[in-house]
Amino acid sequence: MTWLDLPESTGFGIANLPYGVFSAGSSAPRTGVAIGDHVLDLAGLTGDPVHATGSLNAFMARGPAAWSALRSMIVAWLTDPAHQERVTPHLLPRNSVTMRMPFEVADYVDFYSSRNHAENLGRLFRPGSPPLTPNWTHLPIGYHGRSGTVRVSGTPVVRPRGQVLDGGKPVFSPSRRLDIEAEVGFVAGVPSPLGSAVAVRDFPSYVFGVCLVNDWSARDLQAWEYVPLGPFLGKSFLTSVSPWVVPLPALAAARVAAPARDEPLLPYLADDDPWGLDVTLEVRLNGTVVSRPPFRGMYWTAAQQLAHLTVNGAALRTGDLFASGTVSGSARDEWGSLIELTQNGTRPLTLPDGSVRSFLEDGDEVEISATAPAADGSRISFGSVTGRIQPAG
Repeated sequence: MTWLDLPESTGFGIANLPYGVFSAGSSAPRTGVAIGDHVLDLAGLTGDPVHATGSLNAFMARGPAAWSALRSMIVAWLTDPAHQERVTPHLLPRNSVTMRMPFEVADYVDFYSSRNHAENLGRLFRPGSPPLTPNWTHLPIGYHGRSGTVRVSGTPVVRPRGQVLDGGKPVFSPSRRLDIEAEVGFVAGVPSPLGSAVAVRDFPSYVFGVCLVNDWSARDLQAWEYVPLGPFLGKSFLTSVSPWVVPLPALAAARVAAPARDEPLLPYLADDDPWGLDVTLEVRLNGTVVSRPPFRGMYWTAAQQLAHLTVNGAALRTGDLFASGTVSGSARDEWGSLIELTQNGTRPLTLPDGSVRSFLEDGDEVEISATAPAADGSRISFGSVTGRIQPAG
């Protein structure tokens, strides 16, 4: 129990304590922790220069022992009234600060780990053929994205331009099929040596925490360019992340088993202590809930994704971000992209104002939020990731 007066069902209670980077007025960006309607200024409270760097990277690089020690101290500061006088001056109203990019992204990898999403797209684009490619149940499929265009929530989404097919011929045009992908992201805190692999069991030793991701997608650019090497300009123009990173220990009560497998996995992907997570996402388009994707059904866990992306000896760096891929459930109102929700534009959504959407239009705003169960019976909030569509430049 904290001595702070927290709003009921805050989502940012003592069981959560997510990390972010914020600035207040003209002050330099620094590390904070969300608690209720406040941000705890760690730079001011601790005097540790690692929290005044404007990024979580230097702190994340200290490793799990440092992460655990600081979390224990924060819990003590916020629960023991003996610390109240010292801590209170470093609590700032969350609505008075500006949230910044929480970490410097080293590399960015996006996976394709929802069976429902993969089968939905397979049926759309390969009718009459098996919806899954032969490799899908054997390994986590992914692609390397562009780390330089990963940005914090609220960054404007400028409609991308590129080559699209028009009447069977390529033309240069703004994307007409701009889409969302509701995803969950995992942030690596500790590097690994080149030439080594991170085992599934070692996932908590390398991953600092979890955030939300919207991997904006220009479906018409993507459809023309992706053969034979996969996504490129249709994805690389912007990826948005939430400003808060929920530490792994906060999600202990949200862990669930992974779904049953179609066939035995190769040993390096075997997971005896699975990191499935009971996270429920919510997707809003112009304020209207259009989907509630359940993350707990993802076929490949984040631990398996990490093991696969390093099994060839690829090195991890502090700040590496790897995302789940679109989260989709079995029902239509659980699908995490418009290409699924509208069946590639053939069944448009009708919004409360009477407008219809097949894909995103200029001025549209998308918000993705998520919660998970906490050990104390409350719900943990991941905050949200938002973006508003602007016309092509």
